[in-house]
Order: sequence, then C-alpha cells, then structure tokens
Amino acid sequence: MRFIINLFITGLVIAIAAYIVPGAQVAGFGWAIVTGLVIGLVNAIVGGILRLFTFPLNWLTFGLVSFIITVLMVLLSDKLMGSKFDVNGFWTASLFAIVVAIIEMIIGSIGRDKRR
Repeated sequence: MRFIINLFITGLVIAIAAYIVPGAQVAGFGWAIVTGLVIGLVNAIVGGILRLFTFPLNWLTFGLVSFIITVLMVLLSDKLMGSKFDVNGFWTASLFAIVVAIIEMIIGSIGRDKRR
C-alpha cells in the first residue's frame, strides 16, 4: 500500500515540476506516474552503476557528479518515454531535477511532521 501511495506522490511531484519548469512537459497525470517510475528505475539501475564507478570523483566534487548523473538519468528517461515526457535540453533537465528535489523535500518534511 505504501508503494502505491509513494507512486502517486511521485506522479504528483513530476506533474507539478513539469508545470513549473518551462520546457518540461508530461502528457498527463497517468503519464507523470509512469515517468516517475521510469526515472526511478533508470536512476536505480544505470545511475547506480555510474555512481559506483564515479565514486572517487563524486567524493572530490562534493556530490556534483551525482547531480550530473541524476540530470543525465532525467534526459535518458526523456528518450525512453518518447513524446509522453519531454525535457528540452540539459539545462531544463537540471532545473527539473532541482525543482523535483525541492518539492520532494517539502512533501517529505510535511509527511514527517504528521507522523510525530
């Protein structure tokens, strides 16, 4: 049950970020949920392997390489999703990743306060 709730929250975050960021579009809420799932899977599989190989460089750059890998995973998800999810370039994907992280942080802090 918790997985389904997190999936809907991720879809909501993706939909809000696509609305806020100019140059990022998603075809609808259902596709936002699918996009969140695709980004999560790509980030876990390909991103995990890349983070493993770039760990020393990531450590030296204080996590900047990890952020760049996340942006590249958003761009890869854009290619995999076709016309249902579209991000116009590296800088738009960077802004999209930042907005998603901020919204998830806000929702996470709200959820954490309610559990206490």
